[in-house]
Amino acid sequence: MKALRLDGIQQPLVLQEVPTPIPGPSQVLVQLKAAALNHRDVWIQKGQYAGLRFPCILGSDGAGTITKVGEGVDAALLQQAVLINPGQNWGNNPYAQSKDFTILGLPEQGTFAEYVAVPVAQVCPLPAHLTFEQAAALPLGGVTAYRAIFTRARLQAGERVLITGIGGGVALLGLQMAVASGAEVWVTSSSSDKLARAQQLGARGGINYMAENWATDLLKQAGGPFDVIVDSAAGAGFSMLLDVAAPGGRLVFYGATQGNIPDVVARKIFWKQLSVLGSSMGTTQDFADMVTFVKAKQLIPVIDEVFPFADGEVAMRRMDNSEQFGKLVLRVNV
Repeated sequence: MKALRLDGIQQPLVLQEVPTPIPGPSQVLVQLKAAALNHRDVWIQKGQYAGLRFPCILGSDGAGTITKVGEGVDAALLQQAVLINPGQNWGNNPYAQSKDFTILGLPEQGTFAEYVAVPVAQVCPLPAHLTFEQAAALPLGGVTAYRAIFTRARLQAGERVLITGIGGGVALLGLQMAVASGAEVWVTSSSSDKLARAQQLGARGGINYMAENWATDLLKQAGGPFDVIVDSAAGAGFSMLLDVAAPGGRLVFYGATQGNIPDVVARKIFWKQLSVLGSSMGTTQDFADMVTFVKAKQLIPVIDEVFPFADGEVAMRRMDNSEQFGKLVLRVNV
């Protein structure tokens, strides 16, 4: 089969011929129709990720059809169109993943290939209202957003929500989910164009976080503080989020693209009775609940651009430059 292989740190993705995987017991072989990029792919390429091993096939997100089944798998699944859950071996504790938890694309070979073998428990039927490209844009970002917003922050209809860094896949899916649940959503970005496009998706408003008094201006715009804040940056700006959180608010973050959080004023947390929550990926149940929610609300992930499979490295550079608004998708088997 053909695959986009990464042979080392700071090396480009190269389209190569590699052996087609054989599904083992309780596994299925999925012929991928589309795969999508995540920032973790770029971080692995740059060597900024734990457990690196090369050569490797990146890619956590994918959708396609089952072409072979391993021992113990019902042959009736052959030719079924499926979506792949990239999180494997979460474990029995719904509150945190086990030490055996892995994400497709490292250490296991990922979806930037014509075929991938995965446990049958990690696939689900493709939502009927989505194309393969749209479905491939959903898994990692969708389960991350769903767990952060609903499992961890327990968002309720009518609450006021702030989602930072709009434009990335998780943030946009979080916006769509929060709006569909009946929440009032505001967003932040350094791009006025991304703020405007977020409002077209249902955001009530937004603010440029590069502005000096953005927190004060946002509170005026929104008419008050936020019950739920969803963040992926952390870093020095985290303290500003404490300022715009409502008493009893929940602040959940699933990333730290701006690094560790310096100089937090503890009284802002305890006096306002805030809950500061960490979140990462999600359980098998989170994934199933996310797919059910997407089908019920007929949500369609935002796609920035669909690339030919051979242009995977071009897509990686667009991701690296943070130019995208929505997911970057590779069309694999046409």
